[in-house]
Amino acid sequence: MPEHSTDAATPVVSAFYDRFPYPGDPVQDGPPPGYNWRWCLRSVHAAVHGELQPEPAGGRPWKILDAGCGTGVSTDYLCYLNPGADVLAVDISAGALEVARERLRRSGGADQVISLRQEQRSLLDLQGEGPFDYINSVGVLHHLDAPEAGLTSLAQLLAPHGLLHLFLYADAGRWEIHRTQRALNLLEVGTGAEGLRLGRELFETLPQNNRLRRHHEQRWSVDCAAEANFADMYLHPQETSYDLERLMGFIEASGLHFAGFSNPAVWDPARLLEGELLQRASSLPLPQQWALIEQLDPDISHFEFFVSAQPVQVETWGDDQALLDAYGELQPCLWGWPSSSLLGTDLEPISLDEPSLALLQAVEQHPGTSLKSLGIGAEVVDVARDLCKRRLLLLKPGSG
Repeated sequence: MPEHSTDAATPVVSAFYDRFPYPGDPVQDGPPPGYNWRWCLRSVHAAVHGELQPEPAGGRPWKILDAGCGTGVSTDYLCYLNPGADVLAVDISAGALEVARERLRRSGGADQVISLRQEQRSLLDLQGEGPFDYINSVGVLHHLDAPEAGLTSLAQLLAPHGLLHLFLYADAGRWEIHRTQRALNLLEVGTGAEGLRLGRELFETLPQNNRLRRHHEQRWSVDCAAEANFADMYLHPQETSYDLERLMGFIEASGLHFAGFSNPAVWDPARLLEGELLQRASSLPLPQQWALIEQLDPDISHFEFFVSAQPVQVETWGDDQALLDAYGELQPCLWGWPSSSLLGTDLEPISLDEPSLALLQAVEQHPGTSLKSLGIGAEVVDVARDLCKRRLLLLKPGSG
């Protein structure tokens, strides 16, 4: 571990992940399974900005930082979903990095990018690196003794047009987890093998109708089958969680700007309400809609979201001519294409009607061609707008 690492929790957290390298996904030969659009920069740009962003000036590659890469699962996807990028992956745990390097070696991920560095470094000590077009830091900042310092450090590494993807724990959905953590701490089980054994024994010993046991068995037992995953959830020596109000204050204090949730369906009132209640909820400003969802769904256990160095203006493609002048690209994160029945960005089932399928096929077959020049017909505007809303079609502004 670097001697200049400055967060107070770093030594104990590093030692913890040396014992339990996380995440516990198996290492395998070949590409990682499936996709995750949050690790594909083109998909992220379209989701956040409503449109694809210009390529970096001078023909340089996109620069990507995986800040707190763990065992390299995210790094593997970042390499495969952003071919030709320049990737730096850092973590404080030598044990996790050993797994990460083996993962990328066997997967061939390093061959997908122009440069890949995997280094044992703290995200607080990356002076001289960057600026980065995209920073991925999932499940990391809440394990720092001073998360504010971590976010400030990442903000300083972000390019002016850059985006940062974060994942932080939420108070409400971790109610039972927090009580289990405190109970195991009171029992002084430790954070090693004995803690793992006694932690599992606790759930077997508690009465079957006990709320903590029921919550674990119904929601988390499958996720916690791997030892590293169980330890990360219940034995971690350093954890912070947030409610929505504190989360927004946390972002604002860093000088960054909230740029949208990366699981927007969770924050849609239509997921929980209907009728007049949904109408009332939908008429609220977005921050109040989110606050309402937070109160109505106490199972939300984390926040996943994007922040930006500059405020984001979202292109909604409301102007027909601008849409016709635009160039289209097929969403890279689809399963089953080409077909009218496929899985979307969040692995949800999708059925395409004939006009939608025809437009996506035309876009794929004629790259760099404006929508108006594809010869689809008058309905292209409505079809393209619908596909863009569903994140199946990514658009880049044309010259008019």
